[in-house]
Amino acid sequence: MRNLLFSLPLMAISVPALADTRAAVTQDILPGYTALTNATIALQKGAEADCSIATMQPLWNDAVDAWLGVAFLRLGPVEEQGRALAFAFWPDAKATGRRQLSGLIEQQNPQFTDPAELAKASIGVRGFFGLEHLLYGELATDDDYTCKLRVAMAGDLAQMAIDVEVGWQNGFADELLSPGTEGHTLYLTESEARQALYTQLVTGLEFNKDTRLGRPLGTFERPRPERAEMLDAGRSARNVTLSLVALRGFADRLAQGMGEIPKTDAAFDRAIELAHDLDDPVFAGVADPMGRLKVEIVQQQIGLTVEAMQAELGPLLGVSVGFNAADGD
Repeated sequence: MRNLLFSLPLMAISVPALADTRAAVTQDILPGYTALTNATIALQKGAEADCSIATMQPLWNDAVDAWLGVAFLRLGPVEEQGRALAFAFWPDAKATGRRQLSGLIEQQNPQFTDPAELAKASIGVRGFFGLEHLLYGELATDDDYTCKLRVAMAGDLAQMAIDVEVGWQNGFADELLSPGTEGHTLYLTESEARQALYTQLVTGLEFNKDTRLGRPLGTFERPRPERAEMLDAGRSARNVTLSLVALRGFADRLAQGMGEIPKTDAAFDRAIELAHDLDDPVFAGVADPMGRLKVEIVQQQIGLTVEAMQAELGPLLGVSVGFNAADGD
């Protein structure tokens, strides 16, 4: 594994941008990716020492928690080389990853027990969801090949996290903090930098509403609880809650130095409270009218949070929602 090489301490990065962008980058994004690196390295080291299911499950959960702190960010190094999907290939509507992993295990191909070789494989067999299949699903066993495959997956995750963190530290942060200066032309103005970050915030909320909640909700006539995220690991609702907590912090960083956002904060707090109190870890209750209503209320509150941000935070920053990689095209 390559060593982390940081070109400059954070305080030395040129920062002509206003407090909102600087706070989001230096207090949220960079620490978030550092936390992801630390958690995935811990996962890798733990797997190398003992790749059993019992040892790896808590380390995997810690790493997923760290990922949710930055998963809504779809810009910069995480978008290079397909890393965002390699970290988390979901939704996987056709269960491609599970089928491909089953094939790997059946073939017992030693090539893919090397993290560097696994990195060349399909995104469906990599990342957090690949490991979930091998730690919780029907493919989860402690046989020798599956154990080695888990070690390779952990190593692949750790290397990706390192690469993304180094990419931010050694260049991409300055694209946002020094827009329009020599060598930093991805964003030409402070407004464009704010626009990019605000868009991540809004689309992150919409992903929770429309995908993390919308997919298992399905329709009233046909609820689809089997579509919940990380169903086997039992953390579908936890993912929503942690994502909302991360997004609330990001919204506050964007507002820092610009003004107060009481309606946005209140809307976030209510959404987080409702998600935390669901008492339905995998949204199994969507098949029951009362259980479904509880999940729909969370979904509606997230929609109200988006509206509050668009009415309060957007005008404060002088921006609106723009293009995001999650939009598709």
